[in-house]
Amino acid sequence: MTNATLSEPATQRTVIAMGELSTYADAPVLTDALASGARVTLCWRDGAQAHFPLMWLRDNCACQACRHTVTRERLYLPLTPITAAPQASLHDGNLTLVWQDGHVSDFDAGWLHQRRPGQEPAPVIPARRPWAADFAPTSVSHADFAGSAAGERAWLTALLRDGLVLLDEGPLADEEVSRLAERIGPLRPTNFGARFDVRSKPNPNNAAYTAIGLALHTDLPNWRQPPDIQLLYCLENEAEGGESIFADGFAAADTLRRQDPEAFRILSETPIDFRFQDEEQDITTRAPVLSVDHDGQLIEVRFNNWIRDSLRLPAHVIDAWYDAYRQFWQLLHSSEHQLEFALVPGQMVAFDNRRVLHGRRAFDPSTGRRHLQGTYLDLDMLESRLRVLSRPD
Repeated sequence: MTNATLSEPATQRTVIAMGELSTYADAPVLTDALASGARVTLCWRDGAQAHFPLMWLRDNCACQACRHTVTRERLYLPLTPITAAPQASLHDGNLTLVWQDGHVSDFDAGWLHQRRPGQEPAPVIPARRPWAADFAPTSVSHADFAGSAAGERAWLTALLRDGLVLLDEGPLADEEVSRLAERIGPLRPTNFGARFDVRSKPNPNNAAYTAIGLALHTDLPNWRQPPDIQLLYCLENEAEGGESIFADGFAAADTLRRQDPEAFRILSETPIDFRFQDEEQDITTRAPVLSVDHDGQLIEVRFNNWIRDSLRLPAHVIDAWYDAYRQFWQLLHSSEHQLEFALVPGQMVAFDNRRVLHGRRAFDPSTGRRHLQGTYLDLDMLESRLRVLSRPD
């Protein structure tokens, strides 16, 4: 079928730089090419075949005129229609196109193989996995996390997959939570600072800074963009009580959808007000308790009874909203969806704040000290770090 210039079919190829740091070297060579009409049809030695639109190919030229050699960012602007098919040729199993204006584009066969139209990329980021009844969080030692790419990958993978992961046997060092977080990305600051201390203190502006029990909640739903990932590092935990509680909000919400679709619809379609206020701050936003994407998949839980503001809803929907809220509360606080354990000094828990709810039992500060340090990270930085660590050596 070819109109390409061919020599003997190549069995090996020279990898062409395509401005891409992820690997694409381990892929078959091209065996045939046909430029016709508004597309180029390519065949590979493994039998794969694909049709590439001309505009896509011209837009993805990786030469020095079309891609910045240092930043790898695109310089070409796809504003001129492609009106004539290029001349196609194969060299060492790769593709060369000569366009009507004389511009030459070289494409690596493996890079094209990965990007066949309709082809899903190989997943690096794990799919979210709801907690089973016997769920136990993955635990990675501090030494493995800090000392090896494999340990850090295991920790990141578990956190992204399960929404919660532990790190054990860390040093009892001030700001260790910040040092660990900064391996992944910059700390996400809020009105509580970039790094915060969780302990009982006088004149608190948040229930976390008391000794009372904390019902399950997500942090800072009053922000338009609540923090994605929370890290809590235990430095002291000698007081009686204070056990940590967690629940998979996505699993509980899916149960609600099965048991009462109307209650799920109300919580996912009814925006309500969340508000934090003290002498210096007044931060508020309006959003539903549950958020779903266009396919109906859950993407966020906002649940914090302390900073849920007065309902500003039509009178005829208020009772139905409270009924749905009550059902979701009961599911979250059922043993089926809860996980409870006591953090020990040198242990850190990290969790997805927009999926996993957290709380704690009350503790008695007269029986010992309890001190946790915490910070937040953006989900984008965790996914970025896992992609970087997954690149070949």
